[in-house]
Amino acid sequence: MNRLPTEKRALILSALIEGSGINATARLASCSKITVLRLLADAGTMAQRWHDEQVRDLQAERVQADEIWSFVGCKDRAKKHGAGGLGSVWTWIGMDSDSKLAISYWLGSREQEDADLFMEDLASRVSNVIQLSTDGLTLYPDAVRRAFGKNIDFAQVIKQYGNPPRETQARYSPGICIGCEKKRVIGFAFGEDISTSHIERQNLTLRMQNRRFTRLTNAFSKKIENHYHAICLHFWNYNWCKKHATLKTTPAVAAGLAGRRMQMVELVEMIEAHEAETGGRVTDYLPSPQCIG
Repeated sequence: MNRLPTEKRALILSALIEGSGINATARLASCSKITVLRLLADAGTMAQRWHDEQVRDLQAERVQADEIWSFVGCKDRAKKHGAGGLGSVWTWIGMDSDSKLAISYWLGSREQEDADLFMEDLASRVSNVIQLSTDGLTLYPDAVRRAFGKNIDFAQVIKQYGNPPRETQARYSPGICIGCEKKRVIGFAFGEDISTSHIERQNLTLRMQNRRFTRLTNAFSKKIENHYHAICLHFWNYNWCKKHATLKTTPAVAAGLAGRRMQMVELVEMIEAHEAETGGRVTDYLPSPQCIG
């Protein structure tokens, strides 16, 4: 089997996590689109496996959770008119406010079952009583109760918005926030710590650095598996490689999960070690990450 050199593989993955699309990355690396997609699948699967094994038994104090919208294949309006594709998908994210570590992420729809599965995964990765903050989505309270019981301090930030601007050029702008209520749901949560500011900033990072989340482009995901692989790769880089501007180190180091900043080439070396051991691709031997579809 012909394989790209280690450094070139690392360059391709670095381009993907810096916002380059598949076609642009293939042109930059002078390789085929299929080669880039196969490497993305292997890297995403390995990154998800690493996250599942390493992000465990966390001692987090303040955790924020939110969900971010994207689509696969087509938007919901086009889907209603017969276009092929899944339509809207949501990435659920839970992060430690202090270390900025992305503790849990889940790709699904915006239904109660997805909220339950996301909260169950989040609960399985922390080992102490946390203070959790979310937005006002009505799916959260029941999901949190089922996953944590009473062993949590949980509050919601409920924002009220006015009518969005009518100007065409501002149709993607949010409405004006005209009020904000902090509502304690379970346990006792300190008012000054009830916030979703950090997770909302994480959503911006994901949308800016992952090309599949960029609005008004043709770089949106066509397959749900590729979408999830890209998300897994993003969070591996975010947690283990990317220095946070405030922390001056990576979230994994700040959370005590690593002693140093990792490099993208190390993920490639994990892939190559698996290939040498099995004689095939990562996705031939490891299960595909769980996602809707």
